[in-house]
Amino acid sequence: MRRVSVVALNTFREAVRDRVLYNLVFFALLMMAAAVAVGQISIGIEQTVIVSLGLSAISVIGLLISVFIGVALVSKEMDKRTLYALLAKPVRRWEFLLGKFGGLVLTLAVNTAAMALGLLLVMFYVKHSLERGDAAVLVAVYFILLKLALVVALALLFSCFTTPLLAILFTVGLYMVGLYVQELRNLPVEVMSPAMAAFTRWLSYLLPNFENFNVMAMAAHGRAIPGALILQNTLYVVIYCTIVLTAAAAVFSRRNLK
Repeated sequence: MRRVSVVALNTFREAVRDRVLYNLVFFALLMMAAAVAVGQISIGIEQTVIVSLGLSAISVIGLLISVFIGVALVSKEMDKRTLYALLAKPVRRWEFLLGKFGGLVLTLAVNTAAMALGLLLVMFYVKHSLERGDAAVLVAVYFILLKLALVVALALLFSCFTTPLLAILFTVGLYMVGLYVQELRNLPVEVMSPAMAAFTRWLSYLLPNFENFNVMAMAAHGRAIPGALILQNTLYVVIYCTIVLTAAAAVFSRRNLK
């Protein structure tokens, strides 16, 4: 695991050098503007507006980083010819992939934590206090980070066997489909043949379910998020990422890098 951690730390340093964390400036400006705007709207919905806007911004910024940098993790190293020198050392291909995954997730964790802190500060500024129910915001941020880790794993998988542009399209497409997995499961089986109904249900469990991570409405209204859902989503991401990264390592190990 030492080699994995070295690759992960190098990936994090590269992200910092590439000014990936500069998006925090945009987020800070957005939240300051929101704090000013909230003063002009009706009293009583400040938290709903601030939390909804803040969580949406954290999610969108994180998704952009996850998709575009996640896809570039492998192709960038190949274009710079640094991948060949790295793999010439005693670093296995799966260790390289796992390190890249860990490094980008670390970058996202730092980025997300900083934005979450900014969101809490704005909430404190607007409400002049933080309540126990505001802990739901932190859980919602944690769910966003789990979702982003899953997106990074998918982006890495697609980048192992296709071009960067197609990998981006595949990742974004699968993410969009994953937002409506529950609707796919709820399709009326009466209008489908038994074979189609079975295939649809099987497909709904195979696709990543991003809908389970959306607790924005609960957080915005200060409602507690069940501990069972936290455990379920955590285990889901760990298992799904393990499967996806294993598939990515299998594909990457057979890829001709010459």
